[in-house]
Amino acid sequence: MKRINGIWGQLTSFDNLLHAYRQARRGKRSRPGVAEFGFTFEHELFALQRELRDGSYQPGRYRLFTIYERKPRVIAAAPFRDRVVHHAVMQVIEPPLDRTFISDSYACRKGKGVHAAVDRYQSWAQTYRYVLKIDVQQYFPSIDHDLLKEKLRRRIKDARVLNVLDRIIESSPQSMAEPHYFPGDDLLTPLDRRTGIPIGNLTSQFFANLYLDDFDHYLKQALKIRPYLRYVDDMVVLDYDKVRLAETRAAVRERLATDRLRLHPHKAHVSPVADGLNLLGYVVYPARRRLRSDNGHRFSRKFRNMAEAYRLGRLEWPTVVASVQSWIGHAQHADAEGLRRAIFSQAVFRRGAGQETASA
Repeated sequence: MKRINGIWGQLTSFDNLLHAYRQARRGKRSRPGVAEFGFTFEHELFALQRELRDGSYQPGRYRLFTIYERKPRVIAAAPFRDRVVHHAVMQVIEPPLDRTFISDSYACRKGKGVHAAVDRYQSWAQTYRYVLKIDVQQYFPSIDHDLLKEKLRRRIKDARVLNVLDRIIESSPQSMAEPHYFPGDDLLTPLDRRTGIPIGNLTSQFFANLYLDDFDHYLKQALKIRPYLRYVDDMVVLDYDKVRLAETRAAVRERLATDRLRLHPHKAHVSPVADGLNLLGYVVYPARRRLRSDNGHRFSRKFRNMAEAYRLGRLEWPTVVASVQSWIGHAQHADAEGLRRAIFSQAVFRRGAGQETASA
């Protein structure tokens, strides 16, 4: 593969930074940091351009918070000016590198996504009898900084671009991953190697795709497995023979270790496709699919909470509509008509006494 070069001028151009700023602020204009940057955005963008070009740019401190979706996840939010830089970098390096990824990598890519991945799996499930579903244990916290930089250097030649990428990687908060020993390690190796990239970064989404790209090509080309797909670290392989899938699992475990990654010990099972596969929010069968039960319970609680917040004047109607339409967009890809009716019959959206009633 020919390495990308000569892109520094494009990355640091004012037009690229301006477009990055507009992308980074989408849906967030009212947030304090975004509004403050926007008040003097031309001055801020010229300052960023100058720092990038003279090599003085340094990422700021992250804000850490926890979200609870099935399990707690620590999210790291970069300062807004750094998010502008992330967009500026991705606008230049992502298009040419994305073209080298396998077609069946579905996360955070144009024309891909959850529903395309589920459709692809379901079409394969109508042909193959067995499925191996696996994921990586603590994927984002386990991504090795030195290996990630090495992978970037095999694809990008421009030293100044690599320097910015290095600073983004090195600014990552301290990883919470448990130290683990891989073949060839000595006693101090896990302590000497920095790991982990923040889930909340735009760059991290891309790094997560890139980090396992060599692995993807290994399965598709070296092992010649056609029915294989990946969504971040959720991976699915199908076959007619469950013994071959067990052999594939062993090969996957060995290959992941070369990237200092481990299979999740409880999420690497071979099962008949007819039993249904828990995949990306759905339970998928060869000819039908339904929503995961916890998805319905979670949205049902959210819907009732939104109705109460709307009654108290704490939530505006457009926000309610956007949230409901987003969930419907997900639910309509499953056999969920009865569930939708049940959830939407649970609450009426009415302002406090004497105010207008709205219909969801």
